[in-house]
Amino acid sequence: MKFYCTALLLVFCVQISLSFGYVTRAGSREKRVCVIGAGLAGLSSARYLKEEGIDFTVLEVTEYIGGTWRYDPRVGTDENGLPIHTSMYKHLRTNLPKPTMELRGFPIPKDMPSFPTWEMYYNYIKDYAKYFDLEKYIKFLQKVINVSRKNNVWKVKYKHVKTGEETEEEYDYVIVGNGHHSKPRLPEIPGEDIFTGTIIHSHDYREPDPYTGRRVLVVGAGPSGMDISIDVAYVSSKLIHSHHSKVHFRTRFPDHFIRKPDIKEYNETGVYFVDGSYEEIDDVIYCTGYEYDYPFLDESCGLTIKPQSVVPLYKYMVNINEPSMVLIGLIVRACLVVAIDAQARYATALIKGNFTLPSKEEMLEDWQRRAEIVYSKGRPISDIHLLAEKEDKYYDALTQESGIERVPPVMFKIRTVDTEAKLENLYNYRKYVYTVLDNENFVRSFEDEMRNNTTIYSP
Repeated sequence: MKFYCTALLLVFCVQISLSFGYVTRAGSREKRVCVIGAGLAGLSSARYLKEEGIDFTVLEVTEYIGGTWRYDPRVGTDENGLPIHTSMYKHLRTNLPKPTMELRGFPIPKDMPSFPTWEMYYNYIKDYAKYFDLEKYIKFLQKVINVSRKNNVWKVKYKHVKTGEETEEEYDYVIVGNGHHSKPRLPEIPGEDIFTGTIIHSHDYREPDPYTGRRVLVVGAGPSGMDISIDVAYVSSKLIHSHHSKVHFRTRFPDHFIRKPDIKEYNETGVYFVDGSYEEIDDVIYCTGYEYDYPFLDESCGLTIKPQSVVPLYKYMVNINEPSMVLIGLIVRACLVVAIDAQARYATALIKGNFTLPSKEEMLEDWQRRAEIVYSKGRPISDIHLLAEKEDKYYDALTQESGIERVPPVMFKIRTVDTEAKLENLYNYRKYVYTVLDNENFVRSFEDEMRNNTTIYSP
């Protein structure tokens, strides 16, 4: 009789578990994870979640993987009426060398150039997804409408962009990996409305041909600003580059490449600059960056989202107010592919239960210390996402806390040397070949005519 009652109780408990969507494995409740986006962040997360046997679904609004790495010649909206997500342009090559672009455990082909084209790298991403068999976990053409926190679970509502069918599901964890390079940040400059030339953002820049023989103004000196200005300068009659960057580029530009300070105002046919000078202009390309934009996250998520920041985040990614949400890839000035991979491994270890986060109070204190450093330097809160010289220490901190394999220090060292090469000559830095010797050391050589000019970098 005792055995019979125990058996009934066991059956009853299993039925209750199943009625709430629970599946027991080794006596524990299985966690469900929603991954938003099938770019590098989403694919990296999917790979590690799969390896750990964690139940997950990836929601992707387009029909493709790869996010911004997929080139699309169109601008504006796609065939489904949605804004084109990718900011890829035709002649783009990676601005970091091959070793820092490699996804962990999946070597980049040896015959790929040191700084591959977008197409080469996109094919590499597709091969990665195929090798780890990730596409079967992705629901394509699903636009996430709302993510909310209710009754201690995440409710994720999404809609099929063609049929309009809406679905809402519950998850224990949410990984946000849809990127932050798709909503343009546009300046507001007096006179724009009367200017008769064209004005676009770099998000809509695809190729230089339309600017052949024209007077083009490029605004901004970030990676895209420098790259696009050089791309357009090959065909334009004049390239005016307006920016206020304090970075000392030592590149020797051609005579028709003219540096200017910030814009004061437009008139019908040109631009006045803050130094009082004036230039006749045919076309303007704003390379002024992007805004953080997560319209599907509602107030219950506990984040303050502004165009230049998402706060508060622990370790640049964990939602402190609701730590079962992780945002991957928000960091700036780092080996982004390497960093995304490390963050995906950290998030997976967290979900797996391999380590425990500090208390909310401790995480807030850690975030507040970082914020105070930013403010003490008179810098905007957007710098809260900046790694820069802190990059290698960041990787070490992730390992110390979560137990994941450490990102080799050689990655940060390569980025440091590559940054200096960019300052020296923006036309030649992609001719350097970087070969990793071990976790600390690498060799840099100059391709073609300087094959014998090799430098060994060690600690």
